[in-house]
Amino acid sequence: MRRYGCFVRIALAAICCPFWAPAQGRQDVRWTKVPKQVLAFYYGWYGNPEVSKRWYHWKNVDLTCKHIDESTHFPLLGAYDSHDPRIVEDHCRRAREAGLTGFIVSWWRKGDFHDEGMPLMLDTAKRHGIKITVYYETVPGPTVEGAVADLLYIMEIYARHPAWLKVNNRPVVFIYGRALGQLKLDGWQKAIDDFTAKHPGGAVFMGDRISAETARVFDGVHTYNPTGLTKGKSLEEIRTWAKTTFPAWVKTAGPDRIACVTIIPGYDDSVQPSRKPPRPITDRHNGETYRVMWQEAIAANPDWVLITSWNEWHEGSEIEPSVELGDTALKTTKEFAPRFRALKPRKAN
Repeated sequence: MRRYGCFVRIALAAICCPFWAPAQGRQDVRWTKVPKQVLAFYYGWYGNPEVSKRWYHWKNVDLTCKHIDESTHFPLLGAYDSHDPRIVEDHCRRAREAGLTGFIVSWWRKGDFHDEGMPLMLDTAKRHGIKITVYYETVPGPTVEGAVADLLYIMEIYARHPAWLKVNNRPVVFIYGRALGQLKLDGWQKAIDDFTAKHPGGAVFMGDRISAETARVFDGVHTYNPTGLTKGKSLEEIRTWAKTTFPAWVKTAGPDRIACVTIIPGYDDSVQPSRKPPRPITDRHNGETYRVMWQEAIAANPDWVLITSWNEWHEGSEIEPSVELGDTALKTTKEFAPRFRALKPRKAN
């Protein structure tokens, strides 16, 4: 379960920080004409007694009433286990059929439940022709050395797999805002430099903060979830917001960094007892919120469209089919993802 963050600063950064220049030691980093990707944030943290001998992330499952405590909706596949090959097969197949090119899989630490699920995820993704990368969630320590050790582990154990997402043959890693904040930008600049010295092939690092300063350090910028800026808005207000904000995000990434636009079908984490009201709820507006965001994302023409989320059931942002909502969001994805992927790559200014 994650937080939606403070997204007002993202909007202000996009408007107030037009100057763009690479950080010291990053002047030669140039990413232009990047192939289009449609990637969904994915959570492999669910478990049940049938597969993993205990419950992970599901609480008080009631199969008769189709209810799970602290889950906004009830998955069509039930309270599944992320280590179940049948579930991962279903997810990868549905994702490919809907036009997704890959998953950004939550990853926390070596040897934990998430880490143990990576081989199955990669092998299954390969069969379905989609790509996998990780969302690096938290830094051990937190220290630069801890980050570098984790990243080297990911490169050695997983990033050589043919299903790993790459740009120009360099493996991609997404860095979540929590991890970014633990080291701050100066620390991440050092971590990337130290990592590159030990892994000469390098990697493509995507930072979870949309600002010109972040674009100087990372290879690309993104945000995990914009609900802090769309909460409580009507459908037309969401359209107006997206029409202005999405192009600003692309501009903030700059001409030589990978620009991402993050879209959501909706957001509602009010089922979490630890999260006190008022909550930043973005209404789905009967599926129209997601359609509007897709339309404006395509108009903004970023390099990549990111979807929050495939299956963050605790926050009600999932596009995976549910008992309550069916497969409406996947049908919308299937309608718009091919349109986006058919666009020409973004050109350098």
